[in-house]
Amino acid sequence: MNFSQFVQVLIARYKMIIAIAVLTLLTACIVSLLFPKSYKAATTIILNYKGVDPVTGLSMPAQLMPGYMATQVDIIQSKNVTLDVIKRLQLTEVKALQEQFANATKGKQADINEWLADLLEQKLDVIPSKESSVISIGYKGVDPVFAATMANAYAESYINLSLKLKIDPAIKASQYLSEQTKVLRENLKSAQDRLSDYQQKHGLTSIQDAYDVETSKLRDLSSQYSLAQSQSIDANSRRNDASKNMSESPDVVQNPVVQNLRMSLATAESKLAEMGQRYSKNHPSYISAEAEVAKLRSQLNAEIDRAVVSLSNSASINSQRLGDLKFQLEKQKQKVLELNRSRSDLSVLEKEVQIAEVALESVNNRFSQTALEGQSTQGDISILEPAVPPLNPSNPSILLIALFSLIVGSLLGCLFAIVAELLDRRVRSKDDLISLNIPVYEYCIKTISVAN
Repeated sequence: MNFSQFVQVLIARYKMIIAIAVLTLLTACIVSLLFPKSYKAATTIILNYKGVDPVTGLSMPAQLMPGYMATQVDIIQSKNVTLDVIKRLQLTEVKALQEQFANATKGKQADINEWLADLLEQKLDVIPSKESSVISIGYKGVDPVFAATMANAYAESYINLSLKLKIDPAIKASQYLSEQTKVLRENLKSAQDRLSDYQQKHGLTSIQDAYDVETSKLRDLSSQYSLAQSQSIDANSRRNDASKNMSESPDVVQNPVVQNLRMSLATAESKLAEMGQRYSKNHPSYISAEAEVAKLRSQLNAEIDRAVVSLSNSASINSQRLGDLKFQLEKQKQKVLELNRSRSDLSVLEKEVQIAEVALESVNNRFSQTALEGQSTQGDISILEPAVPPLNPSNPSILLIALFSLIVGSLLGCLFAIVAELLDRRVRSKDDLISLNIPVYEYCIKTISVAN
């Protein structure tokens, strides 16, 4: 059967097709009117409508990504939200639902909350927007008021659950930070106690001032030691020079007493020489002059010896003073080194105190922030449009059912027309005669041609 034959069959049996289409249409309309009407109420919510965190004041990151929206849809459809709706509306106390639950379980061990959750989730319809941050929460029911109540209840339960999911980590974090604050406060107190004990043990009030004073003393002692060392070397050199050549030593020669005695000796020797020319050696004047010269020479030698001894004593005193300064210098060095070590230890203890203070302050700030976050009742989800009881049912739609049943009825009519044609085959065109393959087909074809 080609297309032209198919069209001729449909034209020939159009009454059957129309009858079947009308019958299908009437049947579908009657059946749809017999079924109970279903109403759908929807609540629209908007996510991240502020864009600013209510506690920190920081801008919230863009969350309008498909993964985020899909997550929110899964949260709305989760059983926790449904159980909260059941608890909020006290559906387990409705007698009709209790009887329906008893008939469904028939004495089996089951939880009415779980049974109601499974039943309610079947009528929930969550539709996220593809281009915005709006989500539609719809609920279908035979009662328009009940449908609107359920849609609004789902929206409120979802908002509460989202807020709970947001603040629960903050509450746990604040509890942890509270414990850490106690630990860090104890660490700070321990560090401060160690610092105080160390200062009391070493008698340190201001380590830097004490270090500066002792360092200044060390510099003074070092300068005095260098000067004393130079003086000791000079005194030893003068003593050694005087010991080798007492009469020619500069210190002896420049001695005023020695100079006076040498002048007196020279005068006495001159006088003795003059006496020797005038008198004999046994003359009383000569003997007196000779005794005077001997006396002056003896005094000169004694004074030279005294000058040498004075130089030796001065060198010994300088050496002893140099030794004392060296001892004091070494002692001061040890004291400065000890202060330096104390300063290093004290600096470490002070650093530990500073670190403990910074850690405690940081944890306190974070604790304050997380405590506020845990107490926050503001979320980033808000109801855009609450659900209201619908005036018209969403199902069944008579127009859609009529259109669909008319199309299906027409197809069924065409199908029945083809089946009827196959059961009662008739000649409707020359193609039908050709397909019959009988000897008289040429005559029939000519006859039809003449008739046309």
